[in-house]
Amino acid sequence: MMGERKIDPADAVRLLDAGTAVAVDVREPDEFASGHIPGAVLLPLGSVRQRAAALLPDRHAALLVYCRTGRRASTACAQLSEMGYTDVQNLGGVLSWPYE
Repeated sequence: MMGERKIDPADAVRLLDAGTAVAVDVREPDEFASGHIPGAVLLPLGSVRQRAAALLPDRHAALLVYCRTGRRASTACAQLSEMGYTDVQNLGGVLSWPYE
């Protein structure tokens, strides 16, 4: 199995601005409500296996997964990859996100 792919915020912003990637926030709804990357899809870690197919129908889309510190994002990346998503990248924690 290949190692986890990480992406840094600068690269992520370029992909998001170009519309070629989807930010996936795996925090809880209250965390999401307090601030998130614009356009991000909320997919709490506990519901990844149940809801990913409905929220993220394109298994070949570039997914940039993040949480608060990076730990949940890492778990979610593994789950999404196991489910057949082919372009999953760990953006890490939103605490280190330098953009508004």
